[in-house]
Amino acid sequence: AGEVEQTNEQAADLYASAGAFDPAAARAALAGWDARVLVLAGERDGGPLPRVAAAVAELLPHAELVVQEGAGHFPWVDDPDCFTQTVASFLG
Repeated sequence: AGEVEQTNEQAADLYASAGAFDPAAARAALAGWDARVLVLAGERDGGPLPRVAAAVAELLPHAELVVQEGAGHFPWVDDPDCFTQTVASFLG
């Protein structure tokens, strides 16, 4: 419901502008990252799709991928207990 008022049109215009992405540099930086990362996607999320989240997790050497069953784009709303357990387990 708050999407329109929370949208920054100026930032959105620049987000995917020409020269905004350097995939090779991004992949190289991620490959050298030594931090644990939780990549959590909802099973029914349209963005990122779980297969896209899996591809992102593959770029990070210490990533853990979790696809929350039955969840969409807001897994903490769809099943807050499952989401909380997943994050707490990762941080614990």
